[in-house]
Amino acid sequence: MNPLILLRFLKKSIAKSKKTNIVKLVIRKYRRLILKLSKKLIIDFGDYRRTVFLAGTGRSGTTWVQEVINYDNSFRIMFEPFHSLKIPLLKGWNYLQYLRPDSLDDKFQESAKIILNGNIRHTWIDYNNRRLIARKRLIKDIRANLFLKWIKQNFPEIPIILLLRHPCAVTNSKIIRGWDTHLSDYLMQEELMTDFLNPFKNEIESAVVTFDKHIFMWCIENYIPLKQFNKGEVFVTFYENICTNPQKEISTILSFLGEDSLPKTFDNFSSPSFQSRKDSTIMTGTNLINSWRKNVSQEQIDRVIEILQIFGLDQIYGESDLPLVSGDDALKTFST
Repeated sequence: MNPLILLRFLKKSIAKSKKTNIVKLVIRKYRRLILKLSKKLIIDFGDYRRTVFLAGTGRSGTTWVQEVINYDNSFRIMFEPFHSLKIPLLKGWNYLQYLRPDSLDDKFQESAKIILNGNIRHTWIDYNNRRLIARKRLIKDIRANLFLKWIKQNFPEIPIILLLRHPCAVTNSKIIRGWDTHLSDYLMQEELMTDFLNPFKNEIESAVVTFDKHIFMWCIENYIPLKQFNKGEVFVTFYENICTNPQKEISTILSFLGEDSLPKTFDNFSSPSFQSRKDSTIMTGTNLINSWRKNVSQEQIDRVIEILQIFGLDQIYGESDLPLVSGDDALKTFST
């Protein structure tokens, strides 16, 4: 090839490459700007009847499921807005608040209504939001299990999804990350003790091992909503079922929400949530549902079964990796 022709070709290629890089840079900066704006200048039309509530224990996969539900970025994402230590609006709330379904206390009514309507802006709440203008919102919270029935009683139009994950998996993940136990936050609430926990008080107070304390927390946080709700009032789903049969389970969740299940939904299935660590099962590609077994001894598993039996939750999970019942059957087992 003529050297002059080759030189002209290279110059054109370099110029084109520079333009391409400039365009990419502009797009990246535009996206970053939108991301910043979507955290600070959110326009939310504020109607709690267009709010979806996703609840579960910590480390149960709620953030991941939240991202799957919001596959098309149609929701404003509200991250754990009922964290009383982070949100000044919740002054007077317990860290792990229990509310009787018929409670009419204005302190809770007013602040909850503001949050559920989306009439709040906070760096913690909007940390993972990607939407600037919102007509509907998806609340993900791991500290709301004990007042979910209260939400349903006072804001009945809000669809509630309760996500469960094997207690060994949840506890293993919490211990790896150094999470504290908060059993005292339950034991100090008189109404909670009277309504649910007094029969288990001695067993809860006798727990001294961190592993056992986390298992008791898991039991409390799942026992109470399962006990309170009837079939049709809440949608119960399991992390393990989403992992093993994602198309069916995610389609069912979206159907419950009145959303269409699009193929694009499942593009997000294997994507890690923004909270995933480098050693998470999703990041490393190890088994999504039983990786906890490498850190949990058989003796600990036996102890877990003992604690689950105290609450009757051994009917939900046992030694198997998978849940023993469907979501509806879990509600039938515990609802009064």
